[in-house]
Amino acid sequence: MLIVNPISGVNSKEGLSDILVEKLTAKGFDVKLAFTGAKGDATRLANEAVARGFGSVTVCGGDGTVNEAACALCGTGVTLGIIPSGSGNGLARHLGIPIDEMLSLDVIGARESIECDCGIANGKLFFCTFGMGFDATVSWKFATEKRRGRMTYIKNVMEEFGKYEPTTYTITADGQTFTRNAFLVACCNASQYGNNAFIAPEASITDGQLDLVIIESGNVLQMLLAGFDIISGMVPYNNHIETLRVKEVKIQPDCASSYAHIDGEPLKMDGAVDVRCLPKRLKVFAHDSNKQITPFITPIDLTLRDWGIAIGKLFRP
Repeated sequence: MLIVNPISGVNSKEGLSDILVEKLTAKGFDVKLAFTGAKGDATRLANEAVARGFGSVTVCGGDGTVNEAACALCGTGVTLGIIPSGSGNGLARHLGIPIDEMLSLDVIGARESIECDCGIANGKLFFCTFGMGFDATVSWKFATEKRRGRMTYIKNVMEEFGKYEPTTYTITADGQTFTRNAFLVACCNASQYGNNAFIAPEASITDGQLDLVIIESGNVLQMLLAGFDIISGMVPYNNHIETLRVKEVKIQPDCASSYAHIDGEPLKMDGAVDVRCLPKRLKVFAHDSNKQITPFITPIDLTLRDWGIAIGKLFRP
């Protein structure tokens, strides 16, 4: 089954679904095409595919659509394919899937798959990141925007940065309890939010653990440096950012209800949040999920590739 979200990302999808069906058919797949029209459709369609005995479900969309379909496929043995066409494409980027619809088809066509971990926060599955704090506030703001894309996200970050107030969290990580006044708390299955923003550069999606990342509150310069280190892949070298590798964690904010996000999709969490890793629950078409990230070099290389893909699309028939 090929599930297409026609409104994901910033680029037009006109004619794309027909091309994808044609190329997947040429690679030996018998394709049933389906479209999402509302929140939850990708989960419903993927559940239908599982019930009808489909061998794989491929999603053309962003992280939100991928998350919906992946939730239905966890534990089923049905393989997820990703054709990244969203704003951030965090899971695809971590897995090394090209951020180009046509090139990503080669990964699916190779029929190589890996078994990925996933995370679960108060019963809700995530595959990249679960976050509370500043990143969640930005996700809420971004969700209200009419225009998507990297520049809109950057605009929201800048608008919220100056007025955001850190929160105090009581955290129990693998049995150890401590308190932090934090700018954000993130539980990371994959290495990045999307758009090559590496919140957990050393995270592995197949190690049976989550990377708990805590950016402690500080002055403006310290927060700006933390942002720069996320972009440059330098998070492990920032003394103001604490990273722990955990199997389960409980996060208790000092407020009754707080903003959160799951794979970039905003939601509210009431009270404490229990987060844990579910090892090897999802099969995904990918070659190698654990590429080493070199600070500065990897982000620059990936950004140049993004520009190359964008330029290439301008001249594609």
